[in-house]
Amino acid sequence: MVLQPGEASVAQRIAQAYPSLSAAHRQVARFVLDHPLRAATLPVNELADLVGVSVATANRFARAVGYAGYAKFRAALVLGYEKALAPVEKLRGGREQPATVSGILDGALADIVRNIEATRRGLDGETCGRAVEAIRQARRVYVVGLGSSSWPAGILARNLDVNREDIHLLATLEGPGFAARTLRRLTADDLVIALATPRYFADTVRLAEIARKHGAAVLALTDGPHSPLVATATIALYAQTDCHYFAASDASLTALVEALASAFAHVTVDLVPAATRVTEAVLPWLDRDYAAWPPQGGADDLPDTPPPGAVP
Repeated sequence: MVLQPGEASVAQRIAQAYPSLSAAHRQVARFVLDHPLRAATLPVNELADLVGVSVATANRFARAVGYAGYAKFRAALVLGYEKALAPVEKLRGGREQPATVSGILDGALADIVRNIEATRRGLDGETCGRAVEAIRQARRVYVVGLGSSSWPAGILARNLDVNREDIHLLATLEGPGFAARTLRRLTADDLVIALATPRYFADTVRLAEIARKHGAAVLALTDGPHSPLVATATIALYAQTDCHYFAASDASLTALVEALASAFAHVTVDLVPAATRVTEAVLPWLDRDYAAWPPQGGADDLPDTPPPGAVP
């Protein structure tokens, strides 16, 4: 079902019909207008219970505002919320099927494997090469990811930082305001890597648009050509993110992030020295006394016995 040009929305139909609605129908109308997203997820009996009317009244309300019945009314209400409602609808159907905890675990892991394999098959060698080259050539790289995408964004920034300077993660506690202030310094020599999967954060899309207005390149890591990031991006890599229990699977996006960072590491000329420098920097912070290397007093500070689990 698609809203045709010039066709009235649910809210418009309710507004037009409201003066002639009965008191009970007005109760339903007020609930729908106050909670459109929630109403779009409810079958007719649940909506009737919440509002305090009969199922018959809820059905008659749908007809009173111009629909053939409640099913048509709900389908119209869902328009515009498809991506946001996807996990709710999947959960509603999934709960009707009996399942064990081990079965859910197995199914979720199988879904992740399928997503990653589909992501791998969908990668285009030329586009991947352009993405890595954009990271290598940029003066500065800014990584933007909000909501659930902030976690893989952090992993990407962390891994890229091993092999190049000027990696800036813009997912902070301060939110998109900090990112917008930081991006005012962008030039055409910079790169913004923007991550977003359903449900897409509007702020991520806006920040990508700001980057393009400054002339910077935008590398989008998202879930497909339909993503709102693609219209702004100069390069796009896609991860399949199908998931039964959440809006999107983070596992395949995280896998794509790690693969991209690995490809960038491979083209880094001084990869071994860079990795050595990172190892030396973190070694004193690793667990166990012998991780602080070299010992402050030299060989005299070495433990007399090997650590637990050491191979003799």
